[in-house]
Amino acid sequence: MNAVHIRSAERALSVGTWLIVFGAMLYSVLTVTPLMAKHTADRWDWTAPILPLVVDAAVVIVVKLDDVLARLGGHGGRWPVVLRWMTGLMTLALNTADSALKNDLVGMAVHAVAPLLLIVTAETGLAYRRAIAKAVSALEAAQKAEREQAEHKQRERAERARQEAREEREHAAALAREQREHEASLVREQAEREERRAREERELLAAREAAERAERERREREREQREHERERRERHAREQAENERRERAERAEREQREREERLTREREALLARGPAAGKLPEDEARRIAAAAFETGLSVRSAAELCGWSVGWVSARYAEHRDPSTSGAELAIASN
Repeated sequence: MNAVHIRSAERALSVGTWLIVFGAMLYSVLTVTPLMAKHTADRWDWTAPILPLVVDAAVVIVVKLDDVLARLGGHGGRWPVVLRWMTGLMTLALNTADSALKNDLVGMAVHAVAPLLLIVTAETGLAYRRAIAKAVSALEAAQKAEREQAEHKQRERAERARQEAREEREHAAALAREQREHEASLVREQAEREERRAREERELLAAREAAERAERERREREREQREHERERRERHAREQAENERRERAERAEREQREREERLTREREALLARGPAAGKLPEDEARRIAAAAFETGLSVRSAAELCGWSVGWVSARYAEHRDPSTSGAELAIASN
């Protein structure tokens, strides 16, 4: 028997035990509830299933804890035995009480089947689990002994292998020493030849490096001269570009100032006419309104200058306040 068979047997025992336990619990609740309802006050009939459930709960606790203790190889003492038999006898008494009160022997025998089966199953299951736990312990001990024996043999083989390897290493080391001594003499001769050749190559390399260094220094001086010349040309170009930019800025500023002065003169000329004798043409009236808006005249004063209504001038002022419309300078410049 191996561990697979033991686990299969434990699984079968556990499943069978719990099927019997839950079947007996269900049968007990269905059988005892009517008896408790008859012997309980009418307004407490709903409590009739509580007693069989409590007794059956104790059965479940006993079966579960016996299962755990059996797996661990322990023993709970006499109280688990007392509880196990007490709950079993209580279940038996509750299930057969109704038939006993009626002097129904057949009913007592029929209702005693489930409780008796539950009691015997609990005791038998505990015995089976203890036997299985003992078998598992024996199997584990046998497997441990086999492992220890295999490890002992493996250690012996490893020790023999180490001994053989040590002898082989010693023999190989002796051969290697002889080989190294022979190779060392060849290496010394080769090293002397290499040293002479390396010395000649170093001298040749030093001469080549000196020539290359001189060439690099010459090229570096030429590169620095070219760099200085390029920087001088770039500096001159930057200065020239800066002068041209400054001249363009001064010229643009001068033109802007002249344009503003011209616009100011035009606004002053338009506003210096005085009140209009009649309604001026719309283009001329628009220019007057723009000039009045720029100088901050009131709407009424601007209306007097152009001869148009205050509402029309207010509309023109609103257009000049709107950033999406043309500026006053453009309105005057369009003259």
